[in-house]
Parts: sequence; structure tokens; C-alpha cells
Amino acid sequence: MHVEASGAERLRFGDGSPVRAASAVVPFGDGHLVVSDDATHAAWFRPDGEPTRLRLLPPVDGEEVFDEESGTKHLKPDLEAACEVSVDGAPPAVLVMGSGSSPRRMRWCLVRLEDGTPDVVVSEMAQVYAAAAAALDVDLEALNLEGACVVGRSLRWFHRGLPSAGLPSGSVDLDLDAVWSAALGEVDAADLRVTRPRHYDLGSVDGVGLAITDVVALPGGDLLACAAAEDSPNPRDDGPVTATALARLRGDRVDEVVRLPDLDGKILKVEGLMVVDADAGSATLFVVTDVDDPDAPSRAATLRVRL
Repeated sequence: MHVEASGAERLRFGDGSPVRAASAVVPFGDGHLVVSDDATHAAWFRPDGEPTRLRLLPPVDGEEVFDEESGTKHLKPDLEAACEVSVDGAPPAVLVMGSGSSPRRMRWCLVRLEDGTPDVVVSEMAQVYAAAAAALDVDLEALNLEGACVVGRSLRWFHRGLPSAGLPSGSVDLDLDAVWSAALGEVDAADLRVTRPRHYDLGSVDGVGLAITDVVALPGGDLLACAAAEDSPNPRDDGPVTATALARLRGDRVDEVVRLPDLDGKILKVEGLMVVDADAGSATLFVVTDVDDPDAPSRAATLRVRL
């Protein structure tokens, strides 16, 4: 693969406030949603008009945004994964998922458009997170599910892991129809079966292991995963990012890994991927980055990938 990065922009709402800690980006309606891991709302970007806030969760103890400096980091819902989902006869919706590791981070938000107006259904999914942790042989408090994509009729859910601590990236599968029903509260979370656990070795950069931060599916069946080499002491705390990469996953194996280029002299810590266009030989991705600074706007860029 060969990757070129361009078009860096800083993400702000219409009132000028920053879109913080971008963790996922996904098509929604006539635009796209950018999900933040330290806020109760997403940013809805549309072709006509300024970006607006879209509430995903109610305030937590009266707080809407969370950070270490204010002493509220432990309250954050840590919404890390988002993907477009649909079932027969239903318009596409967006499923936003917490990362796990604590009860506050074990909720799903199903976002649909009803007559042009967003409608959000929130579900408590602790039993599914516990099953995913058991399948991956990870302690529940170390679970860090940061990406998801649809593969056939399954939702593939990706655990970031922490390779430096002996925790590789991994994934599990959930039946897509069952996911839809559980997200709407039509079936109990305990009824979802977690299947096909896998682990991935993406290698390392300067002795720091690469760990998956998001994944998208390509038309031919391959998956593209972004990954970060982050020298962090544990799955909850940020550390210095030494490099980032893009990996092609084919079946159950890592087929190829390439280092992402810097953009404007900065490492692109890509946390969210969205396919804009793809064919057998190339793909164009819209990506969002987390700058690990609650006062700074997240960045977006375009990656052009020659496969």
C-alpha cells in the first residue's frame, strides 16, 4: 500500500467551540457524524449549514464534557466506536458504542432519522461487554473496544489492546440482526452471542506496539485498520504517540502495514475512518484525529490509499 495525506482541517461547531477528542466518523443522513470520546454529544456535519451538536446521552452527574484537569474523566461515557448498520426493510442507522472497562462505558446509542429528525435509542449492554472480554481473554477493566464495521451479516467489534503490556489487538463478531434488536431493546443483551475471537499482530515502531483504533470494510472484503503506537501505561491513560499506521486485514490475518505520513509536521493520530470512495486498486478515506488536548479542536484529513 501507498498512503498520501492531505486536506487538514480543524473541527469546530458553528459557535466556534472545538469538536473534542474525535474517536469515530460515520455517514449519517446527507452528511456525517463525528463522535467524541469525552462528550455526551456528537457533531453532525452537513453540506449546507454549520456543524451542530447531536445529543447521544444525557448529562453524567450534570456534566456534558469530561477531562482529567476538571476531575471528571472517570465519568466520561467513552464513546469510541461507530458504524453504519441496517437490517432488511429499515433505513440505515448509526450504532455508537462505548469502549467498555466500566459500567458508564458499556452503552450503545442507535441513531436513526425519523422524518429528518435524529432519534436516539440508548441501551445498557454490560452483559455483551463481559462476553466480549471473556472471549478475548481480557480482564473487563482492561477492555477497550474502539472500532466496529459490518462484515457480511456480522458486526465485527475491535479491541484496541495494549501490546506493550502483552494485550494484543483483537476482535469478536456479533450477529447483525441480533445487534439491531438489542440496540432497540427488543431482546435482552444477555441473548447476544459473541463469536469468532481473533487477535492481530501489527508489529511495532521504535519498540512500541501498534494497536487498532478503528476499522472500515472495503467493497472487496478486505478491511482497513488505523493503528497507533502509543506508549501508555494502561488502557485508560493517554501516552505519547510515536507513530501511526494503516493496516490491511484479509480474513483473519494482517496482510500489510504501512506507516502513516505526518501532516503539517504532526503525527496523524487517526481515531476514526470513513470510506469516501473505493475500488479494487484504491480507496479515499476521510479520517478524524484525537489531539489529546481537551481545549483543542480535533483534526480531519483525507487519506488516499493505493492498494
